[in-house]
This record gives sequence, C-alpha cells and structure tokens, in this order.
Amino acid sequence: MRNPGPRTTVSLPAFCEGRMAASPLRLGPEKLFEMPAVLGRLSRYQSTSQAFAEVLRLPKQQLRKLLYPLQEVERYLVPDGRQDLHLRIFNPSLEDIARAESVFKATERNRIDYVSSAIRKDHAPDLPRPEVCFIGRSNVGKSSLIKALFSLAPEVEVRISKTPGHTKKMNFFKVGKHFTVVDMPGYGYRAPEDFADMVETYLKERSNLRRTFLLVDSVVGIQKTDNIAIEMCEEFALPYVIVLTKIDKSSKGHLLKQVLEIQKYVNTKTQGCFPQLFAVSSKCNCSLTTSHFSPDVLRLLDITF
Repeated sequence: MRNPGPRTTVSLPAFCEGRMAASPLRLGPEKLFEMPAVLGRLSRYQSTSQAFAEVLRLPKQQLRKLLYPLQEVERYLVPDGRQDLHLRIFNPSLEDIARAESVFKATERNRIDYVSSAIRKDHAPDLPRPEVCFIGRSNVGKSSLIKALFSLAPEVEVRISKTPGHTKKMNFFKVGKHFTVVDMPGYGYRAPEDFADMVETYLKERSNLRRTFLLVDSVVGIQKTDNIAIEMCEEFALPYVIVLTKIDKSSKGHLLKQVLEIQKYVNTKTQGCFPQLFAVSSKCNCSLTTSHFSPDVLRLLDITF
C-alpha cells in the first residue's frame, strides 16, 4: 500500500519547501501586470503561444480575472496555519504558466499523443512514465479538462460529449517523456457495468500512478458516489486532489459555501487528500481558462524545468 506521506507536505520537496514560490521572478500584484515588464520577462520562453501573448495585451483587470479566476476567494482556499508552504494554487506566476506551456505543447521532441484505451487494468499499456488519472461523476468535466490541457496539441483527439457516461474506457495519453494522463470513465449515471472492478483494480494495483485528480461539480458539491471514490482513494492510501469544476455556473456566495464545506470535509475526514482545492471553469475550451491549473499539475508531480 502506498504511503501518501505527511498530511501537509504531500511528498513534494521543491514545492513544499517553498523553493519554487521563492523565485525572484515573483513580483507583487501591480508589478506582475505591468505589460512591458511582463513581456520582457516572458521573452525568454519561446514556447509561449500566440494566444497567450494576445491575452497579455488585455486590460489589467480583465487579464487578472482570466488568469486567476478565484483571486477574490483565494484567502478561503489556503490551509489554516500553513502560510509557510506558499500554497497559492490560484496564483502561479506568468513565468510558471509559460514554463507549463513547454510541457503541454506538442513538438518533435515533446510528443503528446493518445496511446491506447483499456477496459481492464491488465489491458492497460505498459508505460514507464509516472501516471496521473482523472476520475469523477459522469459529465463532471473530466474529458473537457484534459482537452483543455492539451489545447496546444490540437492533433490529439480527446472526445467529449454532453451525454453523461460518454467515456466507457480508460484512455491513456502520453505527455512527452514526462508523464501519462489517464481519462477514467465516469461513475454514477450511465457508468459502465464493470466500472467498479475496472477502476478499483487500476487504482489499487497501478504501480506508477502518482496522483489522482478527483473532479467534483461545484454546483452540487460532494455527492454519495463521490464519497465512495474518496473512500477508495483513502483505503488504497493514494495521494489525490479534489478539483472543483463548473465554477462559472455558481454564484460567488454559493461557490464559497461549497468551498468551505468541502475544505472542512477534507480537513476532518481525509488523510491522503492534498490540503488545498483546485478549481476550473466549465468553459475550459482553451489553455487560457486553465492556465492557473496546468503549472500546479507539474508541481504536484514534482516536475521541474
């Protein structure tokens, strides 16, 4: 059984010791958004996309809202008493975002491809890279989020559908030589008949699984089926993260209510869950709307540049 590590450190030396957060490139909010300085600092990152460059030209307030969608509620998402960890999940620097692009952008040296699908763990491809998997209720937005992360690799087909239960198999995608992303079938409504055996066996026995992203609909919060998934992660001592989806469909007050309730749940009823929540918009049809998320995927895997 895997050891998820200490409750608050989550076995991430570079991240939890604050080395990444202490980078001299991190500036205060006002200087961060001074466009000449921003463009100058980003000029060293040749991988920065044209779309990202265009966004940098937006008015300061609009840019801040786009890149850091939960800035106004950020103080509610920092674990109590753990300010020393610099866990500002929703405030990656622009340099962090540009670096993350280099990992999620397909090039000749960094191939991002669909690998295969499997209906059972013993059908899964034998891959040497670390794996991260995305699980959640049917139609919670797993495939949409993965498609957004791969937006700089448009040739990679990630099928999405408004019909709940569209994903019936485990779909494997390689991200260069860095890691593999696994899109799991949704549980709950229209889940595959063999879902429990498929997912439970994978989570329990997949030796190179490094992190599980458990997606929860921010509109309805943690449901009974989510509880079962969380209990499974806890039973197998898996390090996992809760990701709130569809935050654009909740009012600020409702979102705060859900955030506080879920954070209390995490603090009192879990051991292996990362102590801070992530959040993404349901309108994640390009890398820009998830730019605050992709750098932290890499941090959670302890991938440096």
